[in-house]
Amino acid sequence: MSLRTRLSGRPRSGMLTLAAVVVAPALVLTACGGGTSGAGADSPYGFETVEQEEGSPLTVWVDASRQPAVDAFTEAHPDIPVTVETYDGGANGSGTFQTKITAFDQAGSGWPDVVFSTQNNDAAWAAVGQTPFAAPLDQGYFDQEFLDGFTPGALDPTTVDGTVYGLRNDLASVVTWYDQSLFDEFGYDVPTTWEEYEELGERVAEEHPGYIVGSVGDAWTPEVYFWGARAPMNTVTGTDGFSADLTDPAAVRMAEILDTLIDSGSVVQDSVFDAEFVQKYTGKVLMLPGPVWFSGALFQNADSLDAPEGTIAAGLPLAWEGEEAVTGNVGGGTWFISRHSANLEAARTFLEFVTSSEEYQVDLAPGLPAYQAAGEKWLENQAASGYFAGDFAADVATASAQVWDGWGYPRFSQEAVFAKTVTPQLAAGKDLVDLLPEWQTALENEAQVNGYTVE
Repeated sequence: MSLRTRLSGRPRSGMLTLAAVVVAPALVLTACGGGTSGAGADSPYGFETVEQEEGSPLTVWVDASRQPAVDAFTEAHPDIPVTVETYDGGANGSGTFQTKITAFDQAGSGWPDVVFSTQNNDAAWAAVGQTPFAAPLDQGYFDQEFLDGFTPGALDPTTVDGTVYGLRNDLASVVTWYDQSLFDEFGYDVPTTWEEYEELGERVAEEHPGYIVGSVGDAWTPEVYFWGARAPMNTVTGTDGFSADLTDPAAVRMAEILDTLIDSGSVVQDSVFDAEFVQKYTGKVLMLPGPVWFSGALFQNADSLDAPEGTIAAGLPLAWEGEEAVTGNVGGGTWFISRHSANLEAARTFLEFVTSSEEYQVDLAPGLPAYQAAGEKWLENQAASGYFAGDFAADVATASAQVWDGWGYPRFSQEAVFAKTVTPQLAAGKDLVDLLPEWQTALENEAQVNGYTVE
């Protein structure tokens, strides 16, 4: 996907820094098995290593969107040969990463050195088992000073039993994207609550049919709407406890809001990455709750919505009336290093570069880097360019500190369950509120299959 580096926001004095503002609260994963006890007796890294073959090609798996990261690395480090394999990145909870690694485990060979996954919860399985894939990264492999450079809370989703097994690529908190030029043209006020959002959606459907305020066409819909609604439907407790309560008033009310707006036509069921979405809704997206990385992936992308400069703003997350706003997180992605790698020195150099270097994370990355220094410079670039309307830097930083910690990271994908259980029935015309019991059952069944005790 081609990305333009027109970065956003308006300059202002006293810009908020990630150190002061951005905290990504999350549940720290716990899991059975794996870990590093008894390992690493002959290794400074905290785990038993295979015989090293320095100078051998580094095998890296990435999705298509991370190809620029690899290209930037090979340009900066021409002495390190890299073999790239592009895969789906586990998008929408496909499970491709885990399936491939399981096959290599059975064969006893074939593992890549480095893997990028869009699913932060992959650490929950990759760090455990008889032959864990993911290497522990904070037991001597990376300097603690480097790990401390990540935004506080950024590594919580990849921490299992107190050990870090992956490095976050970017912070993907959900913000309220809106087109300031359309709000001005239509004379609307930007909503600040979910109740106002519903009212606006109904007005838009009646007064400006064809314009939209949201989409439920992607598998991350639960993270955008239900996580931000404080719906307790993805709760992980202790080492193996899971619960989902879709009878909770927050879950029911959010489902009712979405049903109302889907029926009105102002919330659509098209995926934002489908060519049909671009064709139908370019210039007609009044609002679109979604992750920060929509900045480069959709709005600044010449192959997508390609919004004119000065029209799009990233507003603060919506709140229930009378409550403080919280928000969800959509991916952001994680880099893993294999315990089986025979080129651990090169793998470490690669991860340090793709997570923290200005050449990639500041100059090319479409979303807010998880590495704090890079994230602050990325936000400064937004402020200097003037691409976005509103105070992009301050609003994004604030949203990144509002990720609700009631949403866990189990060993399975909430996205995959939604895509399989809910999406087809929504497309068939069923109401989301009527699908909540079936959705809950599907989540509980998936949890049990993955070894959780359903509470």
